Amino acid sequence: MKNRLKILRAERDWTQADLADKLEVSRQTINAIEKGKYDPSLPLAFKVARLFQIPIEAIFEDEAEVEVS
Repeated sequence: MKNRLKILRAERDWTQADLADKLEVSRQTINAIEKGKYDPSLPLAFKVARLFQIPIEAIFEDEAEVEVS
């Protein structure tokens, strides 16, 4: 899953540790999400969206494109 987490974090001058503290997860979790090695749980994705005050869809993007007929 693609995401804009690193960009959003950098815009606020937060370290991975800062963001991890705000979301109550480990720095390693933030690193893994930013690198696309780990997809966040739905509750964590909602928590991220609330923290940045933007919709989940503005942060996370499914890499699989779905055709609509």
